[in-house]
Amino acid sequence: MKRIYLLSIACCTLSISLSAQENNGGAVTADSDGNRILSTDSLITPDACLDSIYQALPEVMITGERPIVKAAQGKLVYDLPRLIQSLPVDNAYDAVKELPGVIEMNGGLQLAGQGVTVILDGKVTTLSTGQLYALLRSIPAGRIEKAEVMYNAPARYQVRGALINIILKQSAGGSGSWQGELYGKYRQKHNEGFEERASLLYNKNKFSTDFLYSHSHGRSYSTTGKEAVHTLADGSVHPIATNEVNHSRSHTHNFRWGTDYNIGKDHRLSLVYNGAYSTVHNHMEIMGTQVSATRGNSSTWLHNGRLDYLTPFGLSAGAELTYYRSPSNQLLHSRMLDGKLSFYTEDCQRINRWKFFLAQEHSLGKGWDMNYGVTYVTGVDNSYQYYFDEESGMENGARAESADGEESQLPDDMHSRRHEQTWNVYIGFNKSFGDKLTIDASLAAKHYKTPVWNRWDWYPVLNLNYMPAPGHILQFSLSSEKEYPAYWATQDAVSYLGGGYSELHGNPLLKPAQEYGARMTYILKGKYIFGVWFAHTKDYSTQLLYQSSQRLVEIYKEMNFDYHQQAGIQVSVPFKVKNWLSSRLTLIGVWQHEKNSHFWDVPFNRKQCYGVARMTHTFTLSSKPDLKLTVAGFVHNKGIQGIYDLPTSGNVDISLRYGFAKSKAVLNLYCNDIFETGQINPRIRFKTQNVTNHYSCFREFGVSFTYKFGGYKEKEREAVDTSRFK
Repeated sequence: MKRIYLLSIACCTLSISLSAQENNGGAVTADSDGNRILSTDSLITPDACLDSIYQALPEVMITGERPIVKAAQGKLVYDLPRLIQSLPVDNAYDAVKELPGVIEMNGGLQLAGQGVTVILDGKVTTLSTGQLYALLRSIPAGRIEKAEVMYNAPARYQVRGALINIILKQSAGGSGSWQGELYGKYRQKHNEGFEERASLLYNKNKFSTDFLYSHSHGRSYSTTGKEAVHTLADGSVHPIATNEVNHSRSHTHNFRWGTDYNIGKDHRLSLVYNGAYSTVHNHMEIMGTQVSATRGNSSTWLHNGRLDYLTPFGLSAGAELTYYRSPSNQLLHSRMLDGKLSFYTEDCQRINRWKFFLAQEHSLGKGWDMNYGVTYVTGVDNSYQYYFDEESGMENGARAESADGEESQLPDDMHSRRHEQTWNVYIGFNKSFGDKLTIDASLAAKHYKTPVWNRWDWYPVLNLNYMPAPGHILQFSLSSEKEYPAYWATQDAVSYLGGGYSELHGNPLLKPAQEYGARMTYILKGKYIFGVWFAHTKDYSTQLLYQSSQRLVEIYKEMNFDYHQQAGIQVSVPFKVKNWLSSRLTLIGVWQHEKNSHFWDVPFNRKQCYGVARMTHTFTLSSKPDLKLTVAGFVHNKGIQGIYDLPTSGNVDISLRYGFAKSKAVLNLYCNDIFETGQINPRIRFKTQNVTNHYSCFREFGVSFTYKFGGYKEKEREAVDTSRFK
C-alpha cells in the first residue's frame, strides 16, 4: 500500500506540473519559415525536477499523438513522413496520394475533386505535368521532410489554384555525412516490368549536394474492345465492332542533380538539373469491322536546369531553362469496309522555354509582411508532322486509295513554329492578428500572348486562417486561376489512333480556362478534416470523342466548354485501435454541371452527382520483427465527362511490409487491383452518339526492396565528465 500511495503522489505531482506548462507557455510555436503555428504536442519545461521523476519512475510513460496537420498562413502543413511511415509507399508521387483529399483520376492527381499543381521545395518548374509526375515517381519517399497543402495558392508561388509543395530534406550543416538509398522492384501485370533506383545525398558544413538516378523498363500488354453504332447525316447506320491488341516495350531513365551552398543565414545559392530519356516501341493489331496493323516508335529527351539565389534581405532571383524533344514515327496498314489506308508518318515536338523571376519579401513590423515580384516566361514550340504514302512514297498530300478506285486525301503535312510569352506581376501581404487569426491576400496581373491570344487578366487571392483553440483550425479562401492548354493540343494537326477509324485533331483556337472558386476547411484536433467548396470554370476544356456525321470516323478533339461547375464536400477521418491498427477514411461528394453550346452538332448541358470513398488500413502484425499488412480500397461511383458516361469503378490493394536491419532495409510484397475493377469502360449514349470502349484490366503482383545507408558522422571523442557540476 505504501508503494501505491507514493506512486499516486508522484503521478499527481507530474500531472500538476504538466498542466502548469500547458497553461503558461509552449502552445504557440513557429516553423522554419517563421510562421506562427498552434501545436498540441509541445512539452517544453525548464523544471529540472522533472528529470528526477522520469529517472525515479522509469515505468511511468506519458504518451501522446502529434497532430498530422498544422496551419500556417494560408497553408496546411502535413507531417507526411509520419503519415506514410507504415504504408507501402516508396516514392514521392505515391506519398502525395496519401494526403487527405488527394485522389488519382485519369492518370492525374486531384485535390478535393479539382486539379492540383505539385512543386518541389517551393520552386515552380516549367516541366509539364507528365514530366513532373515522372520526376516525383523517381524521388524516394525517404527524402520527404513535409508537405504543404494550399487549396488556394498565394500569388508569390506563381501558381493558380490548388498547390502541394513537397519539402525535401536538406543539409543541417556540421561535419560531412553521406546518405543514400538503393531500390529495386519487379512487377507482373500480364507482362513483366522492372525498376532500379539509386539516390545519394552529401552534406558538409554550408554545402550539400544530391544525385538521383532511376531506370524503369519492361513490356506491357493491353486490349480494347469497341462497340459502336455510327449514324451519318444521310441516315445510314453502320455498326462497328473491333478488338484491339497492343504490345509495347519501353525504357525510361530519370536523373537529377542538385546542389545548395549556404553563404550565410538566409543567403543561399542553388542549382538543380533534371533530365529524362525514354523510348517506346509498340505493335498494334485490330480485328473486326476494321482490320489493321500498326507499328510505332517514339523517344523523348528532357533537359531542365534552374539557378536560384536567395539574399538575407528577402530578395530572391532565378532563371530556368527547359529543352524538350519528342520524335516519333508510325507505319499503318488498315482496311475498313471499302476504304484502305497505307502510310508512314513522322512527327516531332521540340520545346525551348526560358523563365526568369525576381521576388522580394519585407517584414514591416507589428505582424505585417509584404511581398511582390515579376516573372517572365517565353517559349518556342517548333513541331512538325509529315505523311508519306507507303506504296508510292509520295509526301505532302499523299493519297489513300479505296477499294473502288477512288482516292482520298490524307491530312496535310504540318510544320509550325509558335512563340508564346507570359508576364506575371504580383503584390501581396500577410498579417497575423494575435495568435488566432491570420490573413494572406494578393493580386496578380498576367499577360498571355500567342499567335491567337493577346490579353491581360487579373487574379485576386484571399486566405483566412482562424484558430479559436489548440487543435481547431478554420480556413477560408477565395481563388482565381487560369489553365493553359498543352502545346500539341493547339497544333493544327491530325493524327491517326489505332487503325485509322479514330482521329486525333488539334485545335489552334483553344482558349485558356479561367476558374473562380471558394472553399471552407475545418480541422478538428489536428487530424479530422472537413471541407466544402464551389468552383466555376469558364472555357474549361478536355478531350472528347465525336462520331462524325459526314464520314465514317470518330474524332478526338479538345474543345472549350461554356463552363464547368463543381460543388463538393470532403471528410477525412483517421482512427486507431491501440497499437495494432491505423486507418484513414476519406469521403468526397461532388455535384458537377457541364455545358457546351458549340459541341459539333450535339450540344450538351449535363449535371451529375457522384461520390468518392477511399480507406486505408494498416495492421501491425509484429513489432519485432517489423511486419505490417496494409489493405487499401477506393471506389468512385457513376460520373460524367462531357457526353461520356463514366461507370462505377474501384480497386482493392494489399501489401505486406517487412522491415529489418535496424529499419535500414524494407521488403514489400504487394498485389494491386485484386478484383480487376480499377479500369473504367466509358460509354456514350447521347443523341446520335453511340460508343462503348472496353479497356483491359489486370491485377498487378510485385515485390520491391529498399536499402538505406549512410548517416556517417565524425567520430565522437571522450568528453570531460561534468555530471556533478552545477
